[in-house]
Amino acid sequence: MSPGKLIVGSVCLTLCWPHSATAQDWPTRPVTVVVPLPAGTSTDSIARLVMAQVGQQLAQTFVIENRPGAGGTLGTSFVAKASPDGHTLLAYGGAASAAALYVKLPYDTLKDITPVVPLIQQPLVVVAPPGRFKDMADLVARARARPAALNFSSPGVGSVSHFAGVRLGLSAGFVAQHVPFRGDYVVDVVAGRIDFSVAAMGTVIGLVRDNKLAALAVGAAKRSFALPDVPTMLEAGLKEDAIYSFYTPLFAPAQTPAPILDRLHAQVEAALAVPLVRDRAATLGFEPMRMSRSELQAFFRKDVADTAALVTAANIPLQQ
Repeated sequence: MSPGKLIVGSVCLTLCWPHSATAQDWPTRPVTVVVPLPAGTSTDSIARLVMAQVGQQLAQTFVIENRPGAGGTLGTSFVAKASPDGHTLLAYGGAASAAALYVKLPYDTLKDITPVVPLIQQPLVVVAPPGRFKDMADLVARARARPAALNFSSPGVGSVSHFAGVRLGLSAGFVAQHVPFRGDYVVDVVAGRIDFSVAAMGTVIGLVRDNKLAALAVGAAKRSFALPDVPTMLEAGLKEDAIYSFYTPLFAPAQTPAPILDRLHAQVEAALAVPLVRDRAATLGFEPMRMSRSELQAFFRKDVADTAALVTAANIPLQQ
């Protein structure tokens, strides 16, 4: 077994997919769930957690396969070109970002993959070194007073934290310097070398609870159950468009039969409702995001359009 793979679920024989098969026959062989990011990321963690439960429900083998590279587009391309039979899936929260950032992709984001079901949503948190700012209003005031004097970190150009930081600045009326990192982008915030970051809840919740980071605001419409004492961006005086949505959908290749997608949607929702899965997700700072397939498709299309508009408004250089 390669280091990037984990087999979850129960073992069964590999069978051929007959032309006469129905959705109730799916899956007829092991299902590969591609995570186009390294193992250990929040997307990887939730995919392993949820799909292990789906595997138990269906008495079938699910393989989590990490295919990182090119900002997540390598793994996405693999799934986009896979057979549309429900046996190759994609767990990825950056598909809209990649569509907005890259000049040319080896697949069409809106035509070659289809979102099936949200795995989770994860609020983003504005974090800073303890004592650096009194509150969110203090950060904004100081950033406005000295344009580009403050800096913020992210795991790379086009990452959720990058786009979230840019959106925060555009909405609040300030400019801060973006500092991309290849590795841990939070460690320099803890050390005080970076002024702030807009980070995924699962990435920073332990550091906030240990008082190694100060949480100034949560990017959500309501307070997070994981950090109930931290105000939302709206409560902190920011506008609604300061919030950047971070969610992880499960995708399938386009043209996958609707009955298979419907069954997959139902099985994932059932898995997310299992107390063990639900409670484990909550401890990681993940929150439920219940949507029908049609609602998710509309939400994703809007996300693609909104992210493209953000790249244009912020003059973020496109990637080749």
